[in-house]
Amino acid sequence: MSDSNSRVGLIAMTAAVVAFSLSTPIVKWAAVTGVVLAFWRMWMSVATWWGYLLVAKRPLPDRRTWTLVAPAGLFFGLNISLLFTAVTKTSIAHAEFIATMTPLLVVPLGAVVFDERPNWSALRFGLISLVGVTFVLFFGTSGGTATLAGDLIMLLVLCSWTSYLLFTKRARAAGVDTVSFMACMMPLGLITTIPMAVLIAGDEIFAMSARGWLVAAGLAVLTGMVAHGCVAFAQQHLPIATITIMQTAQPALAVFFAFLILGEAVQPLQVVGMVLVLIGITAFTRASQRRTPPQPPPPPTVTNALGTRS
Repeated sequence: MSDSNSRVGLIAMTAAVVAFSLSTPIVKWAAVTGVVLAFWRMWMSVATWWGYLLVAKRPLPDRRTWTLVAPAGLFFGLNISLLFTAVTKTSIAHAEFIATMTPLLVVPLGAVVFDERPNWSALRFGLISLVGVTFVLFFGTSGGTATLAGDLIMLLVLCSWTSYLLFTKRARAAGVDTVSFMACMMPLGLITTIPMAVLIAGDEIFAMSARGWLVAAGLAVLTGMVAHGCVAFAQQHLPIATITIMQTAQPALAVFFAFLILGEAVQPLQVVGMVLVLIGITAFTRASQRRTPPQPPPPPTVTNALGTRS
């Protein structure tokens, strides 16, 4: 991988991290049922990506592309519906720092699926992050906005986002370009987003406030095009471990934006926990990138005339 490709990938991921950091405080500021916001944000993202596809006169995705992108799209629709719901039911600090556990799932699974061969001893650094998350979850103010239900939904968000990243990496490795990937991924995501919105919100889908429409449109561009497009682009230029380590900056930025936009404060022990999370995840991901040298093959077996080992 050339230095120029790496630099382009790093710039793309930096833009994605900032955009994602802004998204969760904005979702909560909208004061709309999370799954309704996810529903309309997905439709708007479909319109923006297909509008770009047609204006740019790019060839339409073929059947192979749709097939490769399908798993990532289904998990993305599930993820965004769960995430927007969780954000409205818990604090930004809780939501973001539960989500930082992603590398503890992505890096080992990425090693198995994509043969990236991380240093397995790095797993010990995950314990630091788990201690930090404990501080974040249990040392907030008693009158805060965090709830157990929201935190449990965030665990499902964690699993669905991990699956999305892995299937995205697979599709990109198979040669699906960024625009084709996003143009397929967004409508495929509706397959899981629509049923959740209908079951949870019902008629409320069509009763969104003006602020909600503004946020949905903003998110369609901010995350639907900029952030996810940058992540999909970076998949071809950076290892999956590098992408996850850069995303460790996202929760701290999101908590900062939540303070500015929502007035959500954090307690001193939560700050200690946040620092532990960032240290643990950063150390874990950096160590996991140091590949363990391959073991030499065993010596050939020598047999005597009787066919037994000698």
